[in-house]
Amino acid sequence: MATNRDFGFVRITAAVPKVTVADPKQNADEILSILGSLQDSDIVVFPELSISSYSCGDLFHQAALLNSSLAGIKRIISNMPTSEQLVFVGAPISIGSALFNCSVALNSGKILGIAPKQFIPNYNEFYERRWFAPGPVGPVRQIELLGESVPFSPQLLFTHTLPTVQTDVVVYVEVCEAIWMPVPPSSMAAIAGANILCNQSASNEVIGKADYRRNLVQDQSGRCIAAYAYTSCAPTESTGDVVFGGHALIAEGGQLLCESDRVGNGNSVKRDSYWITSDVDVARLQTDRRRTTSYSDSEKYISSQNYQRIPFGLGKSARGLLRKVDALPFVPKDLRTLDNRCAEIFAIQTSALAKRIECLGPSPKITIGVSGGLDSTLALLVAARTCDLLSLPRTTILGVTMPGFGTTDMTLTNARELMRYLRVNSHEIDIRQGSLNQFLDLHKITGYQPFNKVKLSDNPTLDLFLKRLSRVRDKSHDLVFENVQARCRTELLMNLGFVIGTGDLSELWLGWCTYNADHQSMYNVNCSIPKTLVRFLVEYVAENEFSGGVRETLLSIAGTTISPELLPTDRKGAQRTEDTVGPYELHDFFIHHIVRNGYDPAKILFMAKHAKGWSRKYSLKQLKHWLRINLERAFAQQYKRDDVPNGPKVGSVGLSPRGDWRMPSDASPDIWLDF
Repeated sequence: MATNRDFGFVRITAAVPKVTVADPKQNADEILSILGSLQDSDIVVFPELSISSYSCGDLFHQAALLNSSLAGIKRIISNMPTSEQLVFVGAPISIGSALFNCSVALNSGKILGIAPKQFIPNYNEFYERRWFAPGPVGPVRQIELLGESVPFSPQLLFTHTLPTVQTDVVVYVEVCEAIWMPVPPSSMAAIAGANILCNQSASNEVIGKADYRRNLVQDQSGRCIAAYAYTSCAPTESTGDVVFGGHALIAEGGQLLCESDRVGNGNSVKRDSYWITSDVDVARLQTDRRRTTSYSDSEKYISSQNYQRIPFGLGKSARGLLRKVDALPFVPKDLRTLDNRCAEIFAIQTSALAKRIECLGPSPKITIGVSGGLDSTLALLVAARTCDLLSLPRTTILGVTMPGFGTTDMTLTNARELMRYLRVNSHEIDIRQGSLNQFLDLHKITGYQPFNKVKLSDNPTLDLFLKRLSRVRDKSHDLVFENVQARCRTELLMNLGFVIGTGDLSELWLGWCTYNADHQSMYNVNCSIPKTLVRFLVEYVAENEFSGGVRETLLSIAGTTISPELLPTDRKGAQRTEDTVGPYELHDFFIHHIVRNGYDPAKILFMAKHAKGWSRKYSLKQLKHWLRINLERAFAQQYKRDDVPNGPKVGSVGLSPRGDWRMPSDASPDIWLDF
């Protein structure tokens, strides 16, 4: 059975131990106790000077404390519950005539390396220069410690290979003040190859500092395309002049994965040891670095030869996944964040369309097919707000609803009401007779019959044709029957004026559109919005931009079953898109992890099994089935994505062949389908 590391995940813990000030033996025992509970963690990071405690003051000049700190390191090495994990502890280390504030890396029953603190704060409440010297810059040197020769340098990279994903775990540690610098040392280490960055800190709490600290950690992980694990001293440190908050954070690629309680966050102050743990995706980070081709350009500013790589070993990998996996990655869970996201997207759409409309001349005319469904509703709302932005009358918009053989009374009513409430020009064209005429023409050429028992050779009237369709709707299905209607609609719209497209990103990935029909337009404002987000956008606009009847209509549309409405209703009701193509929540999950993260199918299934927030429970068999459908359609339908209109990119995933997604339309899917 595959483990976390088989998919590129590494488990990191940022621990905040209860300390006894100036008692290394007691602190070493507490660290050992914590490690006993963390044997499935690959990397464990303790705070700055966690063996001696940070707030010892002039006791750092006492030989008793320094000797006891060395004994504490030895005690931990000798009694670690498992030696096959990388552990960082903090300790004062005396070398010659100087004392250094050091991070000590432990693994496989020995000290792998010692990284001295480079930037020593000596301002405001900090006066570390009274005791500590800054770490030396230059080639890595060896020192003798506890009878061993140990690398001593702030430029140490600890490495472990994950063979199944062909990725190296490269860990770098910096101490406290480093992350507050204009150019943190971890930035240079990341350029040299580090993808997990650690910070052992002693950061006191003052008003507003926690937010700034959190931003530093998130931003550093984003800039470096790395994971960043940060931990700080606990409130059990001396409180003579300051209080240490015990703040721990783990971020990855600019996103905060988890955060601990701390002094001042509104919860009870923790007096005992605690920790946070998360699995970080090293394989994904490496993919992001390769995709961000400018990242490697930074190498010109450093010499990686100044770094020493030190291998470390890891024991058995954990199973399960300790990180949040959202079933709806495009839809924020926090309502405030969701509202902000929707407002931003709606503004991007309207700004993009405004520029395009300005290019149409002084009296522009734009056309939208309005079905009463989600996608066309969103496009119409964007067009209406764009007219307001440009001080154009909304009658600039011609909304055309075109009922066909599958149009329901509810969607037709919603389309009519929406256009009336928005005060756009509106028109209605019944496409059934025009479609029937094409069926008859096709029959003359090919003998085409849209349904097995509907004979077209007798040139039926529309009424007779509808009666015959009602008898056979649930017995057979014909794609040409649907495509004729879709192309009929697009032909009418194109002949009426500048057409605003309505198709969304999910449909484009799956090819769930008729080529040269709803596939085409003069400009598509929805092109990079996934289906799972469209509904929330419509609801957001309903709640924040409109009131009264238009709001009620929009909420009715948001609750309507997704359907192309190209087939007549039967005893099951209207045609349901997801019955054929599959659940959009699954497809959007797959799209996100294929396009954005570059995951292979096995890893996508692994993530899907751990995701929270599905509308219903999916078995592994169902997940595999719909993932296979997703991949088969995505490869087979690339030719449609090669030929799409302009439209604005709104998120990190886009499918424009001119920018984000360039894929051969005749590529083989075989290696993706082998799962």
